[in-house]
Amino acid sequence: MASSLKLKKHVVITGTLTCKTGMRIGGSKDDIEIGGTDNPIIRDPVTRLPYIPGSSLKGKLRSLLEYKEGKVGSDGAPCGCGQPTCQVCRIFGPHKKTDHGLGPTRIIVRDAPLSEESRAALEPLLEQGIDYAEVKRENWIDRRTGVAGKGGLRTQERVPAGTKFDLTIHVRLFEGDDEKGIIGFIEQGLKGLEKEYLGGSGTRGYGWVDVDYTVRKANGA
Repeated sequence: MASSLKLKKHVVITGTLTCKTGMRIGGSKDDIEIGGTDNPIIRDPVTRLPYIPGSSLKGKLRSLLEYKEGKVGSDGAPCGCGQPTCQVCRIFGPHKKTDHGLGPTRIIVRDAPLSEESRAALEPLLEQGIDYAEVKRENWIDRRTGVAGKGGLRTQERVPAGTKFDLTIHVRLFEGDDEKGIIGFIEQGLKGLEKEYLGGSGTRGYGWVDVDYTVRKANGA
């Protein structure tokens, strides 16, 4: 790569992320009221609407692609090799490595807000005292007796199945970048996400999502 980078254009990936099962991305417990859930979801502090943090989505995409490429270290740390041939490091940035020649991170993952369609669909939950979510009660089962364990009941908030979020990802492309390879690599992550999960408790049924998107050149790029 040249020592002086010139930004060529931005490509934008937009679409809809739909929850096929309830999804949980944890929020703060600081404002829990008496009788509230033990584990609230993350919400906008002003509107109280649930959203998907860009950091959560970006981290999941990176993790999926690192495992696909065999780039996860024995300690579980993200890839920081910084090699020119490493798409993970080129697109997401090499982990904890400042001395490299790859230039800036290529991917910018925006927070995904609740769609207007889902906002209207979830508003009736406000009458139940729940801010655009569902409450799921869980318990653990004592394997010796086959009954619910004592003291194990917990309540968790989830975004209900069918909820939609507006997805936006911007990709910076510099002169010399392989546009097709970079965009294709990110698309592999989005397709892989549909086979995995987003948020917590994914191995217990949470966070199964569907991603419908389009790729286009950003206006003015």
